[in-house]
Amino acid sequence: MKFSAQQIATLLQGTIEGNTEVAVSRLSKIEEGDAESLSFLSNPKYEQHLYDSKAAIVIINESQVLDPQRTVNPTLIRVKDAYQAFAELLKIYEQMRFDRSGREEYSFVHDSAQLGEGHYVGAFAYIGSQTVLGANVKIYPQVYIGDNVRIGDNCTIYPGAKIYHDCVLGNNVTVHAGSVVGSDGFGFAPQEDGSYKKIPQIGNVVIEDGVEIGSNTTVDRATLGQTVLRRGVKLDNLVQIAHNVEVGENTVVAAQTGISGSTKIGENVILGGQVGVVGHISIAKGTQVQAQSGINKSINEEDKKWAGSPAFPYQGELRSQVLYAKLPELEKRIAELERRLRDK
Repeated sequence: MKFSAQQIATLLQGTIEGNTEVAVSRLSKIEEGDAESLSFLSNPKYEQHLYDSKAAIVIINESQVLDPQRTVNPTLIRVKDAYQAFAELLKIYEQMRFDRSGREEYSFVHDSAQLGEGHYVGAFAYIGSQTVLGANVKIYPQVYIGDNVRIGDNCTIYPGAKIYHDCVLGNNVTVHAGSVVGSDGFGFAPQEDGSYKKIPQIGNVVIEDGVEIGSNTTVDRATLGQTVLRRGVKLDNLVQIAHNVEVGENTVVAAQTGISGSTKIGENVILGGQVGVVGHISIAKGTQVQAQSGINKSINEEDKKWAGSPAFPYQGELRSQVLYAKLPELEKRIAELERRLRDK
């Protein structure tokens, strides 16, 4: 399917410089464009690519000033924010590409389940009893959705994901392939003989609107009560959220991070890759934690940066790293001073 510059400009409320009828059928990076592709330029320091680009159409900022001495071959569409405009096109492109509806053969939907308008259920997917799906929910092949699950409107569950019983997902939630929502929390009671007895995990997981969960991430159900991902949370691939954790609004968590049980994460927190967080603590809103840091106690000050393991305030950790690098030299200087003292 092709779209003309005029159609795209109308959609984005932009202005055209060049051929209004030129058409494109795909999106590309500006340096990889061809005669049927559309790209964008938002950062002025990459302006050079615009003059060399073979893309048919390029979206640029209204404020972008071009070199009058150089030729621009693509048709330009000027918008207020080229990056945001291109992101909107990517969203529309994805919706068109994956616009599916109905039930594929070999899927199973329990008679008591309720599916909203515009739903899609892929082959070999399973939807349990008393489960309710909102409008335009897309369930891809080999997804498992247990009994009494509630899923809001416009959600997408990608292949192989598992949503256990009693879990609740809001609107516009995305769960990527291989992720598990609602598996048992890690709860075991030590016994006198050295063995461990499993503690039943009878709570659930509640995921609010606009949350996205990356591939092969696990969100454990609560022992009692709820494990909660608040509105707008974004989890990367390979993240572990333990039982009874609460993650605040618009918090982002990078890959291989683990958050232990009953910890409360504030809103707008950023956790880098491979961060480890102990259980039963709280992290203040606006906290930023560098990759591979270890959080072993509560962080109560808001909007601070932390690094290291155990984590320290970010600037202090940077100074410590400088000192670590100088330790061999300092050791030699101390040894020399000790020798001089002995020789006196």
